[in-house]
Amino acid sequence: MKTKELNPVVITREDYEMLKPLIERRADKLEEMSLGHELSRAIVVNKDALPPFTVRLNSKVTVLNQETQRVMEFTIVMPEQADMGQKKVSILSPMGTALIGFRKGEEVLWQVPAGLKRFRILDVVN
Repeated sequence: MKTKELNPVVITREDYEMLKPLIERRADKLEEMSLGHELSRAIVVNKDALPPFTVRLNSKVTVLNQETQRVMEFTIVMPEQADMGQKKVSILSPMGTALIGFRKGEEVLWQVPAGLKRFRILDVVN
């Protein structure tokens, strides 16, 4: 059971329209744990209806790796803005895709290069 399936992904119409072209040309666009899959099940809302502390594009997110207790802080950005030196993570990266549409306090179980990991969202600043 995946935590992502228990909680709905909520995304603004603006972010949805920006992200849709990124997935249309990807071979994995509907595979589980892909951005395309997340967008296909997303609840799309107007910006003013987005629940507080929801991860979206340009959100500064603080997460806790439940296994290692390591806290990470980064901003989720479009691929061309990604820069690990500035802690800017692409929305197409496993971590960016895992967190989009989730809220502060929620747990996310997600496949990252190091394996299946559980993260808790500690803070979201939009």
